[in-house]
Amino acid sequence: MKQNGTALNTTDNNLSLTELEDLLGEQHIGTSYDTPLRADAFELADHEKIKIITGHFREIMETLGLDLTDDSLNGTPGRVAKMFVKEIFSGLNPANKPQITLFDNKYQYNQMLVEKNITLYSNCEHHFVPIIGKAHIAYISSGKVIGLSKLNRIVQYYSQRPQVQERLTIQIANELKTILETDDVAVVIDAAHLCVSSRGIKDVNSSTVTAEYSGAFLDKVTKEEFLQYIRPM
Repeated sequence: MKQNGTALNTTDNNLSLTELEDLLGEQHIGTSYDTPLRADAFELADHEKIKIITGHFREIMETLGLDLTDDSLNGTPGRVAKMFVKEIFSGLNPANKPQITLFDNKYQYNQMLVEKNITLYSNCEHHFVPIIGKAHIAYISSGKVIGLSKLNRIVQYYSQRPQVQERLTIQIANELKTILETDDVAVVIDAAHLCVSSRGIKDVNSSTVTAEYSGAFLDKVTKEEFLQYIRPM
């Protein structure tokens, strides 16, 4: 899959910073297959990040006019900070990458293996609101097989970071190709974006589908067999 990017020449217009940020967000520009991270991204320990984010989020809430002396709100900055670091963005840290064990394909099973309807929760990197959907994965063994639950964990790991769906799809596929030492991999994601349904156009019925096929799955017949498996019954 090729990513399409749009270049904007900001010197040719009078867009404000806010207007430019909105335009970039709506166009879903992708800059890399890798998640954009600074070189010093992991110099701070998790507890240090939580402390800093707590302070910043407290300022955001206070700026919004919320009364943080209220019992219901007082602990919210800390809860949000912990959630960011330990849960919904924990996939940013390579230390949290799942450990994968492979097994010999002793059954000599040489057909595609499909794991469908893997629950996917991520967050849009343009507005930091949820992406909710399903991932469908298939691969053909090159001699090794992976535990089924590890497929779910790989999806979860790459989902737990600010994402665009195109990048997420490719990251999952590339990880599987590396681990399984095969190009015979397919990944399809069907997800709803709350940046579409809860703000902006507020369309609650649409979803976004992305796909990455490689190796044997570039063959029309093989691809159609995979798609047949993941179609709703």
